[in-house]
Amino acid sequence: MAAEAWYMDGSQEDPRKPHRLEPNEPVSLRQLEALGVFYWKLNADIYESDPELERIRRDRGYSFMDVISIHRDTLPDYEQKLKMFFEEHLHLDDEIRYILDGHAYFDVRSGEERWIRIAMTKGDMITLPAGIYHRFTLDETNYTKAMRLFVGEPVWKAYNRPADDFDARQKYLSSLQERGEKAV
Repeated sequence: MAAEAWYMDGSQEDPRKPHRLEPNEPVSLRQLEALGVFYWKLNADIYESDPELERIRRDRGYSFMDVISIHRDTLPDYEQKLKMFFEEHLHLDDEIRYILDGHAYFDVRSGEERWIRIAMTKGDMITLPAGIYHRFTLDETNYTKAMRLFVGEPVWKAYNRPADDFDARQKYLSSLQERGEKAV
């Protein structure tokens, strides 16, 4: 089963809640691809030897990887890190995450600046393009284990909004226009 995505309501309540509109407004994988967001469903039980993951890593040049467990018992400064992850930001490189266990949400901005929530569960892998505004949080289970993948050496720097002057942001906006589609 593929990841589920939807437009979010404007509630400022606990970010770990689903925040679906009533009625729900789902977002398809095709709509996410129009934003440059790509998704795969893999077998997380065999991530250490999965030939499909190895193929994706080889084809896309993901040469570095590590694994992080996000839970109050495993992540130092847990509460502070969650707040930081949930700040709207962008990166100068693609962000690639593969959920090995647990649950999480990635929120991305649509072409119209609306928030889209992407629910991630075990086996879901996502690529967010450099320059897209996004944020991350856990769901109410308060736990996920994720593989982080990078092209070359890992870059951990996030730039909180506003960050529109970065080349990565300008290239991202140009790529949306070049697709000739109005992104979601």
